Amino acid sequence: MTAYTKIHSVGAMVSDDPYTAARVAAAGRLSLSGAWDLALALLDGADPDGAPEVRAQILVERNWWCLDDPAAALAAVRALPETSPQAAFLGAQLAYTRLLFGLQAQGGDEAVAEAGFRAATEEPTTADWGTFWLGVLRQNIAEDEEAARPYFDEALVRCRADGDLLLESYVVRHLSGYEPDPLPLLRRSLHLRAALGARPQVAAAQMTLWQELPEGPERDLMREAALSTAQELGLTWMLKFLD
Repeated sequence: MTAYTKIHSVGAMVSDDPYTAARVAAAGRLSLSGAWDLALALLDGADPDGAPEVRAQILVERNWWCLDDPAAALAAVRALPETSPQAAFLGAQLAYTRLLFGLQAQGGDEAVAEAGFRAATEEPTTADWGTFWLGVLRQNIAEDEEAARPYFDEALVRCRADGDLLLESYVVRHLSGYEPDPLPLLRRSLHLRAALGARPQVAAAQMTLWQELPEGPERDLMREAALSTAQELGLTWMLKFLD
């Protein structure tokens, strides 16, 4: 399993051709840095086992950060086998995006997200992330902090056992809201993302820190850095907060 598929929970990539396997792995790294179009271009013509899942995930990821036209992401997810756990998981992410941002939300989106994330908890490659997303769904959509907490606690144990630092960065960011002083966990989230080279996630962590820090040079720096990355990568929903 490549680092990309581990941290993004798409599933193991297997190919008898080292060159095509390397292309898929490189596409994963590009996507993690926010170079989604380059990642997709690198996948053009590559058809090892698992490439359709990675292509679908990159499109879903780009849609989350950029709020671009979701048609390509939807088509890529629907092209996956209906019984694929990745299809259910990625479809749940698209439904959550529609719910959170109010973008052409469809009736039943919350049920679709719930079912997809819960199905993900039953698969070894997606269980950790599925657990986390069930917590997010309760926190941000149901607005039930008490119900969300056990999922975050479980996800933290899981990701640390598996060494999934990107997932840990997400979990501790959400757990920070339960602490009297959120800054230590917010800083840990930022540092983990920076170590992984996850540029969109780093910018989001900087924006969150900016919102929590007292007035001063560090707060100004967090906003400046987050805004620079958001502008460069076209992180639509972040620009609405930062501009």
